[in-house]
Amino acid sequence: MIEIKNIYKSFDKLKVLTGASIKVEPHQVVVVLGPSGSGKTTMLRCINFLERADSGELTVGDMTVDFAKVKKKEIHEIRKKVGFVFQNYNLFANKTALQNVMHGLIVVKKMSKEEARKKAEDALAWVRLSDKVDYYPSQLSGGQQQRVGIARAIALEPEIILFDEPTSALDPELIEETLEVMKNVAKRGITMLVVTHELSFAQDIADKVIFMDGGVVIEEGTPDEIFNNPKEERTKQFLSRIIAAKSFDAGK
Repeated sequence: MIEIKNIYKSFDKLKVLTGASIKVEPHQVVVVLGPSGSGKTTMLRCINFLERADSGELTVGDMTVDFAKVKKKEIHEIRKKVGFVFQNYNLFANKTALQNVMHGLIVVKKMSKEEARKKAEDALAWVRLSDKVDYYPSQLSGGQQQRVGIARAIALEPEIILFDEPTSALDPELIEETLEVMKNVAKRGITMLVVTHELSFAQDIADKVIFMDGGVVIEEGTPDEIFNNPKEERTKQFLSRIIAAKSFDAGK
């Protein structure tokens, strides 16, 4: 479904991605873990060409492109295959929930307004927001805004959806509702690549867990392998710190 080979990306002298390679099979849920600055978000943004990687190769479905030589037409075709759910929702403040979901259908898929409206209403119903279709982002909670973002991605019927820390901007009590929707996305068999620190989600839903640090993949395996028997010392350190931090927060 999607494969990255040897991706490199620097911002001036800061090397963020230094040869990472990953592969996601059709219908898999792959979770990417790693400390801040490990390159996780940059990698997702490079897949969707929100950032331009310096070098490497990207395959999405039946399309393979060289990051350094990719053409605008190829970027457009890949974006039609890839949905993106942002950390901070990235909704249009001047559009209702319905209009936010319709926008991509009209602009990217070239649907008529009538067809886009029906598709958007179905997507919002699926994330349990039928009663909020005419609400603007400012009238919605963070969890509701993120569900609009997920509905927007689903409505486009992409081959894969990228999730960039979709719960990190949410209050703790709103995290569960977003994770529940994501679990339902996984149950539909939609291919997902998820950057998150939600270990329980990874344990429950992921087919594969990837641990990144320093711009490369340090270790990958099943949730059981990574959480219960990690091979790399760096993976063990990271997981112990995450678990300790969550235990501390739970005890407050």
